[in-house]
Amino acid sequence: MNRDQSENDRREAFTQHWMAAEPSVSAYVFAVISSFHDAEDLVQQIAQETARRFDEYDAKRPFLGWALWITKSRVIDFYRKNSRNRLVFSDDLLSRLGEVIASREAGRNERREALEHCLDSLPERSRKLLDLRYVENAPSARIAKSLGSTSASIRVTLTRLRDRLAACVHRRLGMEEAR
Repeated sequence: MNRDQSENDRREAFTQHWMAAEPSVSAYVFAVISSFHDAEDLVQQIAQETARRFDEYDAKRPFLGWALWITKSRVIDFYRKNSRNRLVFSDDLLSRLGEVIASREAGRNERREALEHCLDSLPERSRKLLDLRYVENAPSARIAKSLGSTSASIRVTLTRLRDRLAACVHRRLGMEEAR
């Protein structure tokens, strides 16, 4: 394997790990940093640092735990640098918050997989309607116009689809627990 290929493999591995860990890292940062923009900037800095230090990561251990360890350090640095802000968290609280977020990640992945399965089982028209509303963030009136329907009908259909998806996810998760 040449050097370029191994670098590409390393980048791919980091990307996969980061994509899985980023929601938890963001949840941690946004829970302890009151300014949205500061929190957003800090998450980007953490992403850069974890990428730069990826060679230090021990693949035998959970990536999320390692990323949260870096996150905790960057949060502490943030508060040291911005000591004028009176809101300060203890190391113990930051550690416990990281543990809670890490422990909930498994359940979040199971719910995400169940939702993906349930979405795949929907008819094409239903998926299109959900994409218009939740991916493209289109209002009911615009969706109705594009689908040749009424706004009220779209809202009712969306409510039914959400209920159907929630029931499907609940069933899937129940099946997983029974295993």
